[in-house]
Amino acid sequence: MSRRQTPLRPYFESMPPIGSALSEVEITRTAENVNLVKEQEQLIAKEVERVKNAGIPAQKIHDRGGMTVYDRLDYLVDPGTWCPLHTLYNPRDNEEGCTGVVNGIGKISGKWAVIIGFDNKVMAGAWISGQSENILMVTDMAKRLNIPLVWMTNCSGVKLMEQETVYAGRRGSGTPFFRHADLNHLGVPILNAIYGTNPAGGGYQGISPTILLAHKDANIAVGGAGIVGGMNPKGHFDVEAAKALIEATKAFKAKSPGRVETHFDQTAYFREVHDTEQGVLDGIKQYMRMLPAYDPTMFRVAAPAAPKFPGDDLNRILPVNQKRQYDAKQILARLTDNSEFMEYRADYGPEVFTGIAKVDGFPVAFIGNNQGFFPDYPKYANDTYFGVGGKHYREGLIKQGEFVTLCGRDNLPIVWLQDTSGIDVGDLAEEAELLSLGQSLIYSIEQTELSMMCVVLRKGSAAAHYIMCGPQANNNNAFTLGTPMTEIYVMHGETAAAASYARRLVKEDSAGNPLDPVLDKMNQMIKDYQDKSRPAYCAMNGFVDEIVPLTDLRKYIQAFVGANYQNPRSITPVHQMLLPRIIKG
Repeated sequence: MSRRQTPLRPYFESMPPIGSALSEVEITRTAENVNLVKEQEQLIAKEVERVKNAGIPAQKIHDRGGMTVYDRLDYLVDPGTWCPLHTLYNPRDNEEGCTGVVNGIGKISGKWAVIIGFDNKVMAGAWISGQSENILMVTDMAKRLNIPLVWMTNCSGVKLMEQETVYAGRRGSGTPFFRHADLNHLGVPILNAIYGTNPAGGGYQGISPTILLAHKDANIAVGGAGIVGGMNPKGHFDVEAAKALIEATKAFKAKSPGRVETHFDQTAYFREVHDTEQGVLDGIKQYMRMLPAYDPTMFRVAAPAAPKFPGDDLNRILPVNQKRQYDAKQILARLTDNSEFMEYRADYGPEVFTGIAKVDGFPVAFIGNNQGFFPDYPKYANDTYFGVGGKHYREGLIKQGEFVTLCGRDNLPIVWLQDTSGIDVGDLAEEAELLSLGQSLIYSIEQTELSMMCVVLRKGSAAAHYIMCGPQANNNNAFTLGTPMTEIYVMHGETAAAASYARRLVKEDSAGNPLDPVLDKMNQMIKDYQDKSRPAYCAMNGFVDEIVPLTDLRKYIQAFVGANYQNPRSITPVHQMLLPRIIKG
């Protein structure tokens, strides 16, 4: 008789339960909060719809017999697995209203991949401002998670009227080609479905991935017809040069360079050519089946299980009012398998929680900010003040540094749940070494090879936003999510206004001058802080990678965790893990 069990079953099979069902009183009391959350979700949804409708109408593509990038995604990605990212990203606020690429993480043929495609409705997929940075974030994510990068290339090349915003620089549009080479060097495959005309930069976009599959009408080339026909030795255009350009353009209009008969029949760059757009995507699916991936059973410590409590509760638990407190464990209980959590050092550094949970049966670490008030804490304050939830103090910083270091040893991916107002300040805080301990936490993160994701539940403020694996943690942070309540700023607007104008107020008051002009500037500064810290603004400027409904948080966490365990570079045998033993004692 054969017997089987999951590894370290006594530790993982049944972990300590957390959370509780909401009472009828709580449900009634939080009805207004639900409405406020929905209002913010509607604002974000409106912005998302605007981006999806950018460029020419989808019907024009359909009338030509083609598919839009969104049609291709729908056909390619396994149902229910698509997690879009960077939807609202548009850091230069360009006239297209987007960066011209659509990307995210999803499953293809049952395997996780980072997926990106040019939006062929927007200038036929041209290079436009902000796009190269978007692409770099995507290639970084594939590198960090060690999962395939899948391209749908349909790129008409540089928007020539704005080439200075696109072409050059350390992070310009040529950088992704080097990043593709980097991924290939690391063994991360790049699959490319090629459509349409792809000259110049579009040609390099087409040639730089690992495997090239093309539609029968696709082409990739160093230069297109317009580039070849536009070469002019005079250095300016007159009527004679214009006539020559007209004739050259006519000559190249019928046949663009780099067609299928060249790159399939002659150079053999294209592995496959398909008569239909769907056929190219079917080819991508087939190649995805060939790529390495562990069976999830290799790393699961228990059978997957849903949380005990409904995800809709999150809209009631997390207050829109930033000054209201809440029970962070109630949030966690709606995200983890079976609403269980094995907490690390619960009696130390109470302003933060750290510990291990399961997501889809995989072990994963969570770190987050507790809320509320902590009397007789921090100890170094000697009862001159008490601890406040969302702030970081000596013990909490030490605990997080320890925990991250142990997670690195055990190869546990980390999910950070941020709702932080900053690190404690003042002479007592400096004497307690908080400045150094904050940087020590950053060092601990950098010393690991772990993938991490960050969720800014509400506040991401001051240096605390950095130390809790904000998107600045480029070597570890796979992506950062915001919610309809997210606010990100160096400090609250009122605090910033006071810091900026306090001395001016003293000066004007001492001179007997009216204070109204200074107060107007202070209040305008507060308004600017509010406007420039809202969820849509954060997403547009890349402070977060996506704003998602609270009810979708678990879906993104599942994608992150599943991708981490698909083909890890490093493995800690579960039975050799230390953290569960340390927690048990």
